[in-house]
Amino acid sequence: MSQSTEPPQQSAARPARRDVSDLFSGGRLTAIPRKAARREQLLVHLAETLFPVERTYTEPQVNEALRTVHEDCSALRRYLITSGLLTRTRDGRSYRRSTTTL
Repeated sequence: MSQSTEPPQQSAARPARRDVSDLFSGGRLTAIPRKAARREQLLVHLAETLFPVERTYTEPQVNEALRTVHEDCSALRRYLITSGLLTRTRDGRSYRRSTTTL
């Protein structure tokens, strides 16, 4: 019987779901992660906790919700849109949480 000394491999397509509480201090995000996989975990958390499904938001409402956790709401909003977690109408007037799951 041979034992492997290599750690178990995780799927490259989907990082393991980790707790993001270490990214927060006093309910505020300390920094936006630079690593894409860790940032994606944060974005999923933000989408799930700040934006209920089936509700439509204006850009100021999205910004207000994001400012509750971090001052750079425009970066977080952009990341949420490009990741597909939030959708925006063509004219940019309304936003919705995506109903697709990651």
